[in-house]
Amino acid sequence: QVQLVESGGGLVQAGGSLRLSCVASGRTLSGYAMGWFRQAPGEEREIVATITWNGGGTYYAHSVKGRFTISRDNAKNTVYLQMNSLKPEDTAVYYCAGGRTSFYSTHPDAYNDWGQGTQVTVSS
Repeated sequence: QVQLVESGGGLVQAGGSLRLSCVASGRTLSGYAMGWFRQAPGEEREIVATITWNGGGTYYAHSVKGRFTISRDNAKNTVYLQMNSLKPEDTAVYYCAGGRTSFYSTHPDAYNDWGQGTQVTVSS
C-alpha cells in the first residue's frame, strides 16, 4: 500500500511563492506518472499539473501555466510543485496523486493513490 504525504502548504500573500512536496512510501514512484490536483470549497477537484514517469513530459492547467512548475526526483521518491506569483484564486487544498500508468493524465480516475492534502491559502 503506497502512502503519499504532502507538505509545504500554508498562508502566503498574493504574489508570493510556496513549494509543495509529496513523498511516497511503500512503493517506488519511478515508472508512474504523478499529478497535483486541488479542490476549493464548493468546487470539484481539478488538475493543476501532471508529469510523466521520467519527467520528460508535463501538463499544466491553463490557470497556472507560467507560474507553477512540477518536477520529480525518483531517487528520493518525491514530487514537487513550485508555485510562484500566487493569486487568491489559487486558494485550495492541494493533493498529490500517483498514476496508474507511466504517462500523464488530467483525469482523477487515472490516479489510484492520493495524499491527504495540504492547505494553500493566498491572501489579497
